[in-house]
Amino acid sequence: MQDSIANHAYTIAHSPDADDIFMYYAIKFGWIDSPYKLSNYALDIESLNVACLQGMYDISAISFALYPLICNEYALLSTGMSFGDGYGPKLIKRKGKTLGKRFTVALSGAHTTNAFLFRLKYPDAKIVYKNFLEIEQNVLDNNVDAGVLIHESILHFSSALEVEASMWDIWQDLIKDTLPLPLGGMAIRRSIPLNRAIVLEETLTKAIQIALRFQPILSQMLLDSQLVRVNAKDLQTYLHLYANEHSHSMNCTQLAALNKMYELGYNAGIYPYKLHVENYMIPKEYQKIRYS
Repeated sequence: MQDSIANHAYTIAHSPDADDIFMYYAIKFGWIDSPYKLSNYALDIESLNVACLQGMYDISAISFALYPLICNEYALLSTGMSFGDGYGPKLIKRKGKTLGKRFTVALSGAHTTNAFLFRLKYPDAKIVYKNFLEIEQNVLDNNVDAGVLIHESILHFSSALEVEASMWDIWQDLIKDTLPLPLGGMAIRRSIPLNRAIVLEETLTKAIQIALRFQPILSQMLLDSQLVRVNAKDLQTYLHLYANEHSHSMNCTQLAALNKMYELGYNAGIYPYKLHVENYMIPKEYQKIRYS
């Protein structure tokens, strides 16, 4: 007998950034029927990371670097992810400034992927954490020597600043390979019954696929509703980078990149064990067996 959907409601949290908004709002605008009631919340990515450590939301966007720390409480979804392929967050500084070994840097959160990579590359740097929207100004004001820009901030920044390094280049140097850079994904609470978790994952996947199919219309709706922080041109650029055809269904290359990241973290002592991500995702074959 199919699971009764009556009276089942779940919380879903995502960032207010253009890619997350784009990937979720086909549901919010009613383009996709959700079999369960979804109450959505928008917070910056580090707030979402911390919330997941506390088990606050049923479904949440997370930084991929966080996942090994919550893998016993949350399964990793195979949809709603952002990878960098030749691009990513940027380490910026004032033009002409030379960074010493112990330079100070502003990062957007301790559990973010950019913080994970930064610590591996620059173990002697002094880190301070700031809201990502404040990082550029802190560098301009000389409050810190450098900062890592994320999200839409990578598209435009002051002409007084220059890029010291790209997180993409740091990633490539660390792994000695050309795998895409894992940035963020979605996780779902393990306490949710498996058959419901499968349906919820399918709902989110369909929402992204529909959003991509009707991208011009949805993008204009987001702009008209003032749900994104960028103009129309920058929105299309940003979506091309982080909400694209590689965002709705995890592929083998992306899985390999995640496993490489978690191997790096294990070898560096950041994670207590080497995580093979395939073992922590929703076993979709369950649904076919149950209803066969």
